[in-house]
Amino acid sequence: MSLSLTLAAVWALIANVLAMTPSKDHHWRNAYILITIGIPIVGYVTMQHGPWVGLLVLAAGVSVLRWPVIYLGRWLKRLTVR
Repeated sequence: MSLSLTLAAVWALIANVLAMTPSKDHHWRNAYILITIGIPIVGYVTMQHGPWVGLLVLAAGVSVLRWPVIYLGRWLKRLTVR
């Protein structure tokens, strides 16, 4: 397994462990950290393995961080529909 896929797997493992821990801010701080670390990992995977594998890793990340993506979609919708 390449380094980029190993980093993506470790990111997913850490994200799942963080999801199991209690949090007073509903895991938003963890989500910001995971997004900050995950974006370069998705780019690295895409660079090494191509766009299809990069899209699969991106889809896996979106499934883990679904609420920030839902709120981003709602925010973008509010900006465009006026």
